[in-house]
Amino acid sequence: MGISRREWMKGSAGIAAAAMLPLAGCVAPMGSKSSYLTQVLAPQNNNTVFHWLDVIMQQTRDQRVAPPRAAYNFAMPLVAGFLAVNGLTRVYQEPYGIGYGPLGANADVAFAAAFTTAASEVFQTPFLFERKAFFDRFPGGEAKQRGIEWGRKVGLQVVKMRTNDGSEASEVDYYLGRYHQRKDSLAWKPTGPFYSAKPGPAFDTFDRALYPGQGQIKPWTMMTNSQFRASDFYHPSSPEFAQEYDLLRRIGAGKSRERTRDESEIAMFWEDGPWGLTPPGHFLYIAVQVLQHIPMNLTDLSRAFALLGMTQCDASISAWDSKYAHDIIRPESAIRVRAPQFNNPDPRVSADPSWTSYIPTPNFPSYTSGHSTFGAAGATMTALIAGTDNIPLSGISPDEVLWPQLRGVTRHWRTLTQIAEENGMSRIYGGVHWMADHVQAMKAGNAIAQQAFATQFPRCC
Repeated sequence: MGISRREWMKGSAGIAAAAMLPLAGCVAPMGSKSSYLTQVLAPQNNNTVFHWLDVIMQQTRDQRVAPPRAAYNFAMPLVAGFLAVNGLTRVYQEPYGIGYGPLGANADVAFAAAFTTAASEVFQTPFLFERKAFFDRFPGGEAKQRGIEWGRKVGLQVVKMRTNDGSEASEVDYYLGRYHQRKDSLAWKPTGPFYSAKPGPAFDTFDRALYPGQGQIKPWTMMTNSQFRASDFYHPSSPEFAQEYDLLRRIGAGKSRERTRDESEIAMFWEDGPWGLTPPGHFLYIAVQVLQHIPMNLTDLSRAFALLGMTQCDASISAWDSKYAHDIIRPESAIRVRAPQFNNPDPRVSADPSWTSYIPTPNFPSYTSGHSTFGAAGATMTALIAGTDNIPLSGISPDEVLWPQLRGVTRHWRTLTQIAEENGMSRIYGGVHWMADHVQAMKAGNAIAQQAFATQFPRCC
């Protein structure tokens, strides 16, 4: 099976890969190796929407933005860009009261101005050079100036609209009384496989839980942040839990003899971190790969990616709401330490202090899976926009430069649903999620996308 990501990160290769990353703020142009969309976008299909999406994809990587926050950061610029264009073309209804823009304004310029105004807020980066380079493509005149002014106005409106959405307090890793931690044997506790008392680079003994407030952020498309919250997890003494425990112990172990070579590759392929595009970014990347071949004008394409950005953000809210509402232990902590406390009569539920997951266990509760929620929302929304789920596709890892194990690896899928399912199952093969985490999250992600597509931005007539 080769070296695992866990083992690789312990060595010097991780430090070397980190040193290869561009500095935050240094956005590479399309066509360069550091550009994400260069990997999947045909040059003749490049346009304003894809250009700016590539910019914030790179910024996500270069700032090392964590997945839930990345999902939040993708949404606001994409929505702002669409609203600016739609205010000029007046094709779709919108609930934010943006209104109509000035006649004769350049729509591409307006998209860029709105997008970068919102992006500057969420990434805390001005994008000055990127804006100048883009605006310099257009001749001076009233159309350009009106586009800049209108776009900036819309961008500021969107920023103001989201100012008190609960995201600021959610950036810190403190509970702040938003969710109550459970007290029974299923209660989540940090998994500390990287503890080191030696000098030099090392992981913290126990990291605080990541973003306990993410699930309290105001959603874009859901009626409430808990609309698609998962049902209760299995009782630890139940036969269903014993079955889950046994599956993860066998297939998710770092040195599992039952996980196939393909399953090991899947676990690594979809890990999406650290310092990379992240799962929500990966599904926007896949959407570009698919939707570049669907004829759409600027209004329709910007609407499509606004919907994708909004539902990725809502997927993060939904998943993190379930995570902290249920507060369920990760498999590694359960198998190594907690098993005797479950009082499960099944002999398979026994402790194994030497057990470690194939990929590193994240520092937040297990139930449900963020990966699966992001994947289901992204794949379902892409299929709805494209008009079909049956889209054969091949793909490489967007961040294969970080993982030598993925160089030369190309995966092939028949449908978008298969992509989402494989992405979610990667967390089972990696040993970091229970199967119930994946199943419940797939339901939620699919429901988020279905509802958003049916309700957001209908045509004006």
